Amino acid sequence: MSSDYKKNSLTLADAVAMGTGVMIGAGIFALTGQIAELAGPLFPMAFIAGAVVTAFSAYTYVKMSNAYPSAGGIGMILKKAYGPTAVAAGAALLMALSMVINESLVARTFANYLLRGLGMEPGGWPVPAIGVALIVFAYLVNASGNRSVGLLSQVMAVVKVGGIALFGIAALWAGGVSFVATGEASETGIGGFIASIALSILAFKGFTTITNSGAEITDPHRNVGRAIVISIAVCVAVYLLVAFAVGSSLPLDRIIAAKDYALAEAAEPALGQTGFYLTVALALVATASGVIASIFAVSRMLAMLTDMQMIPHSHCGMPGKVPDHTLVYTVVIAGILTVFFDLSRIASLGAFFYLVMDMLIHWGVWKSMCDEIGARGWIMLTAIGLDAVVLGTFAVLKWQADPVIVLVAVGGMITVFVFEAVFLRLNPPSGGTDQVHHGPD
Repeated sequence: MSSDYKKNSLTLADAVAMGTGVMIGAGIFALTGQIAELAGPLFPMAFIAGAVVTAFSAYTYVKMSNAYPSAGGIGMILKKAYGPTAVAAGAALLMALSMVINESLVARTFANYLLRGLGMEPGGWPVPAIGVALIVFAYLVNASGNRSVGLLSQVMAVVKVGGIALFGIAALWAGGVSFVATGEASETGIGGFIASIALSILAFKGFTTITNSGAEITDPHRNVGRAIVISIAVCVAVYLLVAFAVGSSLPLDRIIAAKDYALAEAAEPALGQTGFYLTVALALVATASGVIASIFAVSRMLAMLTDMQMIPHSHCGMPGKVPDHTLVYTVVIAGILTVFFDLSRIASLGAFFYLVMDMLIHWGVWKSMCDEIGARGWIMLTAIGLDAVVLGTFAVLKWQADPVIVLVAVGGMITVFVFEAVFLRLNPPSGGTDQVHHGPD
């Protein structure tokens, strides 16, 4: 398997571009309206709260990734923390699924903005059809090799970060700076605000894309952690700028009504038709690059889990190596989710899976690896506590509004862990494979 990964094929800039590509695609364009729906007029503050929780969370990933950079970083962290157990394999699979869910979320967002830009009301069969087409395009880019992903990610990251920042500045200039969107307070109150943090955390989770590409990043023992910190910092600045711009341009009820394409809706009153079309163009660039970067990372993670003998694998008659096959599996699952789930349910499912996995990572590293990597245990315990509060509040609100998605999430997680327990009992790992892609250079 080691030949399937190209050491030093991704620079620090590539890694930052990939991380911001995933985060900004989901965080701004896909989730702004949904966060506003839960948090009410103070929705920009939800991004600040999400950044605080993410900062505590990222600490564990940075410490582990600097010590043991890996091409399947999340799987490596979990296996080192728990051993080759169903807990490690199940949590790793939850992470992979949350990333695939993110791809379908962003693909549908791409479709909504494209239809809005064409003067059509988003909805119906064109949304999943366009979303699947984007996923197929992302597959073709990824199949062409790492350097194509890195170069495209860099170019798109520069375009969208610069363009979105200009959008925010121009919208604030035109509409005035307002830290509170006009409108009624959220019916869900403080509970809704805390629950909205679950989605804002989802908007930052793209930093794990970097963790999953650790073995392919130059000077990984330093640059993986650097790339994570830089990506989160860039996204915090962009999210806040745009959230305040949207809140200044539109009343809360219009933000919520246009939640699947909120930025485009906010651009028109502040910047006119030209601003509207430029914002749509930025949304298309941001979401497309987000899908490309996410598919790259999750396919590598699934290949690593296969190499570690933590998940089953079948060639299904396909030529090529394991990463080529996991790339296909990734886009097929993302395509299915894009067809059958709407944006709100996709985001909720992703939040449930990610937060549970995140808590398991912190707990496992705190129990087993704290001294080995020189980490501060209180930071990890704080991250667990914050995740638990956010997850519990989010689950209560979703149970009241949409119990089906809560049942789907719980059923999905139970299925994953039971499946992994049975698989590992029947196919116990031979051991040693987790050392293939990480360790001192």
